[in-house]
Amino acid sequence: MNDDPLVKTRCLSRRHLLAALPATAALLASTALPFAAWADDAAAPAAGAQPGAAPQKFSFDMLTEAMRAKAKQPYVAPQKVTSFLGQLRYDDYQRIQYNPDRARWDFDGSFFRVDAFHLGWLFDTPVTLDEVVDGTAQDFTFTTDDFIYHGDLAAKVPQNTPLPGVAGFRLRYPLNRADIYDELVAFIGASYFRALGEGNTYGLSARGLAINTGLSGAEEFPRFSAFYLERPAPGAQSVVINAELDSPSVTGAYRFVMTPGKNTVMDVTARLFFRAAVQQLGIAPLTSMFLYSANNRTGFDDYRPEVHDSDGLIIRRADGDTMWRALNNPPKLGSSVFSLDAVKSFGLHQRDRNFDNYQDAGAHYETRPSIDVEPLDDWGQGAVRLVEIPSELEVNDNIVAFWIPAAPVQAGQEMEFRYRLTWGDLRPDGRGERAYVSDTRTGHGGVSGSKGDPNTRKFVVDFKGGILSRMPGDAAVKPVVTVSNGKVVTQTLFKITGSDIWRLVLDVSAADNSVVELTAHIAGYGRKLTEIWLYQWMKD
Repeated sequence: MNDDPLVKTRCLSRRHLLAALPATAALLASTALPFAAWADDAAAPAAGAQPGAAPQKFSFDMLTEAMRAKAKQPYVAPQKVTSFLGQLRYDDYQRIQYNPDRARWDFDGSFFRVDAFHLGWLFDTPVTLDEVVDGTAQDFTFTTDDFIYHGDLAAKVPQNTPLPGVAGFRLRYPLNRADIYDELVAFIGASYFRALGEGNTYGLSARGLAINTGLSGAEEFPRFSAFYLERPAPGAQSVVINAELDSPSVTGAYRFVMTPGKNTVMDVTARLFFRAAVQQLGIAPLTSMFLYSANNRTGFDDYRPEVHDSDGLIIRRADGDTMWRALNNPPKLGSSVFSLDAVKSFGLHQRDRNFDNYQDAGAHYETRPSIDVEPLDDWGQGAVRLVEIPSELEVNDNIVAFWIPAAPVQAGQEMEFRYRLTWGDLRPDGRGERAYVSDTRTGHGGVSGSKGDPNTRKFVVDFKGGILSRMPGDAAVKPVVTVSNGKVVTQTLFKITGSDIWRLVLDVSAADNSVVELTAHIAGYGRKLTEIWLYQWMKD
């Protein structure tokens, strides 16, 4: 658990920087997966209930009907806060702390605690937070007395003043020790949220929805405008969070069923209603940071060998193949699209779990969670898109990955997506049949120790685990390599003496200003023996 407000603000500020970064033109289609109407004769609640409103009946189906009705109305932008809330600046916000003695759900037998994030600074549009008990929703109602204002800020804030909402919230849970309620999940800023598995520290984020991310025009950021938290029964190990999503193009009803543990699991149902056509719809978007590692360390004069929250995109195809795309911090905006007839899962992973490879005793990048997205329904044809944004600073989240359905989205369309998010260590299992990619390194081409060949680039890929690791160095195995927009000059495959690692070394040439796509795996004895390694090289 980390209650340092400076740490939280640094991580959150990455998200806001994303919107200001340049995008590139790319036209990818989206889809609609139709769903049936839900039978519920009860009246739908008014969307976005105001703080202090009377209790109202609530169910997820009722929320769905409310968002369906809202999509038929013109979009109304949220009003920004005024009074002292609108005057809070960065330095002020760092001196505001939620009072842990005011945590909601602090009752006998409860394993969860609810804290709120204060309005102000970047978070200037109120979010309402309701508690649902026995099918009835009632606003939590926060005041300035729920927060601690440090320093001279305390004298400037009126006491016992009702707040028009909050910026977001977090849940705490005894994730690592029975006597400490660790931070488990935080929802704050647009539709962003982050969760933890056992032993993790905050890193990458997920989002409710991505619209037109990485295209030439402006990105649209839907926001969770209201949350309905279902009070867990005493002893319950899972919690249910419902949310309203709203933007100029879409409304949505979201339901998160969250079970913390070694790997924290969130089962998500997203019901979407489109006011307008959408050029590119991103489902289950993930956002992370990759600054440098062994494949692009040149240009970073830093004592730390690696700096990243994630080091690869993993895609598990329905045919049983696993694809590992090593991440990069490219010289210009990068985009990779992986078209699939069906997807078993995809995610952003932090495979390198060795502190020695980071040497950051504050950030502890080796403890950042990985996340998998697993469809719970058939999503049909589509693509996983990876966007890599050039960055010189680790405070920028410069990696985005999401699913793009194949068919375009039209105004008036309704869609449902069900999927599971798994947050945790998620390191590969070397006991499986196929070896996994353990490292990707790059450098100048040519013979090591001699003057580099400026016309080629060397790629070194290490494979570990599986039946390959148990084979002798003279086993009848071979690399299967493909290169688009480039040419393999030399390639070598060997088992590193005294280890269970097989190393593939490629020297690749390409014309200047080429975008080179590389794939490789090892095969032998009539089968694939490894994951499929992928990489994108932008040759200046």
